[in-house]
Amino acid sequence: MRYSLLILFAVSLGCNQSFTNGPLALTPVADPGSPPASESTEQPSKSPPTKESRAVKNAAEPIANQQTPFAKVELTEEDWKQRLGAEEYRILREKGTERAFTGEYDHHFEKGAYVCAACGLVLFESDAKFNSGCGWPAFYASKAGDRVTLTPDLAHGMIRTEVTCARCDGHLGHIFDDAPQTPTGQRYCINSVSIKFVPRAELPKDEAVIEKLDKSDN
Repeated sequence: MRYSLLILFAVSLGCNQSFTNGPLALTPVADPGSPPASESTEQPSKSPPTKESRAVKNAAEPIANQQTPFAKVELTEEDWKQRLGAEEYRILREKGTERAFTGEYDHHFEKGAYVCAACGLVLFESDAKFNSGCGWPAFYASKAGDRVTLTPDLAHGMIRTEVTCARCDGHLGHIFDDAPQTPTGQRYCINSVSIKFVPRAELPKDEAVIEKLDKSDN
């Protein structure tokens, strides 16, 4: 009987509080030794990025050679159209590609250097040129690391590395790590239209100031 009275008394207290103060809220009691919920130290798990996600993340971040000692050549696209031929503009400014095995310098191995067809900056030496059989001029090294800029290229559903001139940003081609027969293991696959050959005897001492070759020399 005593226990029944106690139970009835407790129920009556709960009902009175429910009606006078609103519904009872169930608040869990935190462990005194644990940090508050707002200061939880638990970090959400992160899945490792896939190859594609890493490439997308780095697409706007050039791989290397961002610093260049050469003054940048910055022209409007209209100026470039006036300065370059139609095919030069398509490849250098619109990032086009010439057809394989059609380029002027695919099997060209004279001694000298190759300069940017847009701004004249020396980019590659003939000593680093080799016959890769790919259908485009191939080099295993640039003239100097700061002469070209390497940037991830995700166009056309492929993951590649674009090569551009460090002075005028003209598109040159792409670089691949598929030439184990060379000292660097790399293959700069370059469009013939993007470069011009200068015989070694005609290179000035300050190669960085070579001006664009006149189109009449083609």
